[in-house]
Formats: sequence, C-alpha cells, structure tokens
Amino acid sequence: MKDGYADSVKRVFVIGLDSAPPELLFNRFFDDLPNIRRLLEKSVYGPMKSCIPAITIPAWMVMATGKSPGELGLYGFRHRKKGTYNDVWIAHSLMVKEKAVWDYLGEEGRRSILVGVPPSYPPRKLRGCMVGCFITPDAESDYTYPGELKREIERLVGEYIFDVVFRKDERGEVKKKIWEMTEKRFEVIRYLIENRAWDFFKFVEIGLDRVHHAFWKYFDETHHLHEPDSEYRDAIPDYYRLLDREIGKTLKLLDLDETAVMIVSDHGVKAMKGAFAINQWLIEEGLLRVRDGEIREGSRLEKLDVDWKNSTAWAWGGYYSRIFINVEGREPEGKVSSERFHEARDEIADLVKSIRGPDGEKWDTKVYYPEDIYPVARGDRPDMMVYLDNLSWRAAGTLGYETPYLEENDTGPDDAVHSEYGVFSLYMPGMEESRQAVTEIYDFAPTVLRLFGIEKEFRGRSIV
Repeated sequence: MKDGYADSVKRVFVIGLDSAPPELLFNRFFDDLPNIRRLLEKSVYGPMKSCIPAITIPAWMVMATGKSPGELGLYGFRHRKKGTYNDVWIAHSLMVKEKAVWDYLGEEGRRSILVGVPPSYPPRKLRGCMVGCFITPDAESDYTYPGELKREIERLVGEYIFDVVFRKDERGEVKKKIWEMTEKRFEVIRYLIENRAWDFFKFVEIGLDRVHHAFWKYFDETHHLHEPDSEYRDAIPDYYRLLDREIGKTLKLLDLDETAVMIVSDHGVKAMKGAFAINQWLIEEGLLRVRDGEIREGSRLEKLDVDWKNSTAWAWGGYYSRIFINVEGREPEGKVSSERFHEARDEIADLVKSIRGPDGEKWDTKVYYPEDIYPVARGDRPDMMVYLDNLSWRAAGTLGYETPYLEENDTGPDDAVHSEYGVFSLYMPGMEESRQAVTEIYDFAPTVLRLFGIEKEFRGRSIV
C-alpha cells in the first residue's frame, strides 16, 4: 500500500543521466543547475550503488527489472559465444527475458513511454511506446514502437541521433554532435509528453557519458593528462547547464502536484589513471602463449597466432576486464582440466590482485566470480570479472607495448572510467524539504511499483 507523500502520485517521470556522479550533480555543480536544484531541494536523494559490473549494459536493465546481471545473462555490451575464443554476440533487447517495471505496469493497464533505455533495440512491444537506445544501428533502422512513431519523430527533428562516436581526436566535432543529439532527444521527449497518454515515462540521455569520456582531462585538474588552457576546459560544466535548461523546459510540461520525478544514473565517473594491457601481462606471467611472429604495438589477440594448447587464460579489455580460463572440453583447445578449474582460477585471481601500479604503488584490485555474486549466473559468463585498482585503470585487451602500463586508452581517446556509485533522487508531490539517502540500483524497481501501489518481491527495497 502507498502511504505519505506517495498517496498523491498518479504519474512517474524518470530522468536517466548515463554516468552522472553524485560528486558533481549533488555537490560541485549543485548551485549551477537551478532546475535540478529545485527538484533536489524537495527530494529524497543521494548516491546509488551500481551493480557489478558498473557499466551501461547491463546496469540500466538491472535497474528496470530488479534482477542481477547474472539473472539477466548480460555482463556487458559484448559476450563470448560458447565454445569459441573470440567469436562474440552483441547485447540487444531480445536477450532480456525478465519483466521490467513497464511490463508490470502494463499488466495493470498502465501506459509507459521509454526513450533511449538500454538495451532497447530492436524496439519491443509494450503498452505504450518506445524509442530505441544507443545500440540502434542508425536512423534507417526501425527504431520505434509502434513503427509509425518513427515518421512523427522525423517530421519533428529530422534525422534522430542515438549516439556519438566520442573516441576521436576531433573534439570540436564530438562536442557539436553531442549537443545536437541531446537537444533533439529532449525535443522528442517533450513531444511525447504532450502527445501520448502515459503513466510512466523514462528516458536515458547517453550524452552525459560521452561528454565525460571525451572531455574529462580538460575538466579535471588532477588528471594525469590535464590540459589547463584547452578550449574544452568548460565542456563538461557547460553540458550540465545544457541538461539543466532542457530539464527545466521539460518539467514545465508536468503537473508536479501529481507527478513523482526521479533522477537516476547507471554508474558514476572518475578520471582514468591509465590502461593496463591485461593480455600482455598474462603473456609475461606465462599464462598466455603466442607463437613466434610479429607482435606490433596495439595488436589484437584475435589477429595473432595463439598457442591455445599451452595457454591457461586470456582476457578482454574494457572498463572492467573479463578473464576466461582455457578449460578442457569447454574450449576448442582447452588446457586446464575441469577438476583443476577452481584451483587454477584462484591462482590467477591471486596474481591479478597482486598487480601493482607503474611506480610500485599498491592497487585496490577486486576480482569477482559470477557464481559468488549473483543468485544465478546465466548465459555466456566470464570466469572472473576484474576491477583494476577499483576501476581507476581501464583494461586494455591489445598488446605489443614496451610496458603493460599505458598512459591512454588503447582504442581511441578516452579520459574517464566508471565509478561504483551513480545518483538517485525522488521528488514526490507535497514534499517540502530534502532528505539524504543511500540506495542501491536494485531499489529502483520496487520503488517505482510501490508508487503505483504495486507490491512485488525484489532483491532491493522500496524507499517509500
């Protein structure tokens, strides 16, 4: 049953800001964002602990379903095909088998609007409408449900933008495209607010994540590659102001006497200290063997002649690293017997946790086994998941460097990494003051459903 302020809630509007960190949104930029500040002054808000792994896919769907990445069978954007070393499949909406909040609401006759909630390509049928997310191939694709909504969007904003290529040297071009993408997205959001029936509305703006990754070194004076006099030094604060203006225009269309408004993010962000060439390190440790041949700087493992029969493990790069054990009977040329799997994995995990920084400094590296942290670990799970120095160092999957410690990302310019805590705020009609709270990403789904008077069993808890 609903109680207190929640009694007057008839609609829920969710502002998703990909990678928004509490350190900026709730602190450093608080006074520079008048529209967001007015909401927060009458909200329950604070840091929200993300899932493991703290990355866009699966985090947004963890939030929407209340299920862990293991239960969803989603461990990132890409996944290894069983029985292969390097064949991959890319996460998409049809892989999500668990009910999301909008599915529960639809069963109760409630209508939902979703814009850019990952993964939402291909678009799926729901009671309401949907616009695809950043994994949508391009604007030629069928990216809406229902299909005819695409034509309305094209009449409104022309070619819709789902994402921006941000790992490129032409930063001015990146900035211009992010601004254009965000302005178009909010124009579509406001159009849908006014022209579609809805009870629940959720959108995710990926532009904030792209701005963080593309411009962090210009903004963060502590970044090891900081450029203090760059023309892009204000790109990040300027983008937050753009978000605040667009949010302000959007809030004017909502009846805040009957609408709960949430601001959430999938994870936070912090400076990237560098990238660590994890496969190169595995070679140095004798765990991965590559036959004689030319290994050039930046070589990709899948392009090299790997001696799999004599290799114990290999890894994938990313904001976190996935390490796989070369198991007999599971891999084509497995080396480690299934009986020795757990022992071998523990040995590698201990070695990984002993890695120190380039100057011998101790790292706070975390190693997770999927079956230990999830109720169930479905799908193509990695054997271990590694946060190098608690995510401060990105994992580089490439190799061929003088040292495994790289100053920059190995796949194009990228200044930032993820952090474990994103943001959560909840404004409810009638609230007159703010209250601090620490939440988990698993609390979102039960909170939303409780606002509609729906009770379901979840791992997380409702905060109302």
